[in-house]
Amino acid sequence: MSLELRKEFKYSLVVPTSMGVRITPINGQPVQSTNMFQMQATSAESNVASISSYLGLPVKVLTNFVKDSPIAAFIKADLRARHMEYEGPEVFQGGPWGYRHQFNIADSGFGLRGPRVQNDRAGEVGRILNVMDFDLERIFVKEGVQIVHLSGLIAALSPEASDFCLEIARFAKKNGTLISFDLNHRATFWKGREKELRETFTEIASLSDILIGNEEDYQLCLGVEGPAAGGENIEDTIEAFKGMILNASKAFPNVSVFANTLREVISANEHLWGAIVYENKTWHEAPLRTINVIDRIGGGDGFVGGLLYSILSGMDSEKWIKFAWASGALATTFLTDYAQPADEDVIWSIWEGNARVKR
Repeated sequence: MSLELRKEFKYSLVVPTSMGVRITPINGQPVQSTNMFQMQATSAESNVASISSYLGLPVKVLTNFVKDSPIAAFIKADLRARHMEYEGPEVFQGGPWGYRHQFNIADSGFGLRGPRVQNDRAGEVGRILNVMDFDLERIFVKEGVQIVHLSGLIAALSPEASDFCLEIARFAKKNGTLISFDLNHRATFWKGREKELRETFTEIASLSDILIGNEEDYQLCLGVEGPAAGGENIEDTIEAFKGMILNASKAFPNVSVFANTLREVISANEHLWGAIVYENKTWHEAPLRTINVIDRIGGGDGFVGGLLYSILSGMDSEKWIKFAWASGALATTFLTDYAQPADEDVIWSIWEGNARVKR
């Protein structure tokens, strides 16, 4: 089954998300050891969309905002700077213990000291995302969307957010928009909701055209048989990864593209990075290669963003994995958890291993 992009559209890519901010110590220091921090707007889904938005495709973010919040104003300014449109209700804070945007507190690690991330999501305004607050008829039918990208992070955020993602997937499917779904399993989100979320994720996956995950995601979210996580050498289990994707393709026959990222961590600043894409019964593989890492957070999102951009821009399918692999590698060279490509050439240069100065 091949992908058929909508011909008439206002937006190449729409991402439902819950925006927040990430606070990172400068100079690679641990959180408890510094008083100097960099703050950025963040969400996994907007990280994905950044590849397309920086490379000139029309992108829209669907999210909630806290009314009159300076953090909300900061996020909106950041999205505008990233060339993204946004839409969503202004939710009253409701006092000091009311709604707010999530905080992500993380250091980047260095050498043999791995990164540590703490998510502070109490009162997160994205937990009450509701399709009734968005005009889906206008967005998906009148304006038109080529791909809507959904993430398991939002689909598992709360029962309301689960319904939000599911209703968008159903509506998009009926109206000719392709659906991309990054499974993104988080054990803390699933605790106590395993049966409910397995059903939700299974339905979204069954509606999807593009399905993305790692070995744990496919197994834990969808129950697809695959290799044991945390093996000593990914290359030794590559056939098992392929077998897992073949199992997924049997369980979800409407999916046209399956993607699986591969990573071995040598140190916080040196990884082996690879990927597999399966489309139309054809394997495309990016073998594990060494990449240098400033901050690993967002590398997977960069891969997904590169995959979606390559599809949206009409590249031949054998180029998708190359562009996606290089987009993920690019993201790990930024202090932000999203890549900011100047043009396609900077990404292709990464794939080609060309780090020579360009004048």
